[in-house]
Amino acid sequence: MAVIRAKQVKSAIGYPKDQKATVKGLGFRRLQQTVELEDTASIRGMLNKVKHLVKIEEAS
Repeated sequence: MAVIRAKQVKSAIGYPKDQKATVKGLGFRRLQQTVELEDTASIRGMLNKVKHLVKIEEAS
């Protein structure tokens, strides 16, 4: 299965609770942390919801 690499580049402080929960659900614990996630429709939807807080790139 394909893999997506995402990096949190902006803090979730000051954003709604649902966006904070989405960032936490993606596995982020701190700023500048990079996580590798499976490329599924649900993960893509979560990343789309917080696209202003994360940087997304395809991992090979």
